[in-house]
Amino acid sequence: MDFSSDTSAAAHPAVITAIEAANEGSAPSYGADHWSRRARELLGEVFETEVAVWLVASGTAANALGLSLLCPSTDAVLCHRDAHIEKDERGAVPFYSGGGQLALVDGDHGSISAETLSARLDQNRREFVHETPVSAVSISNLTEAGTAYTAEQISGLSAIARSADVPLHLDGARFANAVASTGETAAGLSWRAGVDVMSFGGTKNGAVGCEAVILFGDLRERQAELEIRAKRAGLMPPKMRFIAAQMCALLEGGLWLDLARRANGAAVRLAEILQAGGGELVHPVDGNEVFARLPEELVAALTNAGGRFYPWADGSYRFVCAWSTRDEELDAVAAIVGAE
Repeated sequence: MDFSSDTSAAAHPAVITAIEAANEGSAPSYGADHWSRRARELLGEVFETEVAVWLVASGTAANALGLSLLCPSTDAVLCHRDAHIEKDERGAVPFYSGGGQLALVDGDHGSISAETLSARLDQNRREFVHETPVSAVSISNLTEAGTAYTAEQISGLSAIARSADVPLHLDGARFANAVASTGETAAGLSWRAGVDVMSFGGTKNGAVGCEAVILFGDLRERQAELEIRAKRAGLMPPKMRFIAAQMCALLEGGLWLDLARRANGAAVRLAEILQAGGGELVHPVDGNEVFARLPEELVAALTNAGGRFYPWADGSYRFVCAWSTRDEELDAVAAIVGAE
């Protein structure tokens, strides 16, 4: 009963097969191979537009590289107080931007409201030398509370940011889960809603280690700068074909969405089971994560039975389902709940 993280899950067999295929013979280095070209083509198809792409092995690298294009060393990225770039990436954005800061705002269920963003950007004074101006906004979908922004919500935030001449970045480590949950298209939850740069995650969705920095619209013209930053940061893998092969495996035939739907469905069932055992959800279950306050006797019973999950700062417990979460694991939780 491992609900600790979707990064704990095994890679999908199709991904392993793709890596093995990429290991046959030699191939050009640094993204000049045909797997990397195919990955770029597939991402363009999935997002229904021309995109500039750089592949990396971790979400932290993808977020930091993407945001380094948007935030100079003198400015700040506005994000939610619980955002991954603030809580879990050890200052990677300030490091890769050469000193840029994070400007934190609050919001229910890990999301930033239009009212909060508007009020904060109304105070943005680039010309005032004593303050650090916001030069980019970053949101996460799914959020760190496991909730999903709708296309309408993203469009509203983008319009506010654009009116302040501030680009919008999207941390999409669990973007597949958000797409599967909302029923929107990848395009509808990204560039069509006003996203300028995003991280597209595969590691939490069946890959070994595979993320993409994606530039939309006019920002595609900064592809060369993105590659320069990647090279300087040590994020230009010589054998990029092994990352690209993973992306191809996930995108071919829509596997990425199938896996996300599977994880989301497991989370919905798990939430129902925990509620039946006296659990109280603290956030809506919009994807593959469940945050619930639980009776201590249930926590003890699950732990004693080998269950793995994390206590959260708000007093709840976080359970994460993955593409590989088995019915037997959910049945085991249900049996424990039924015995309480």
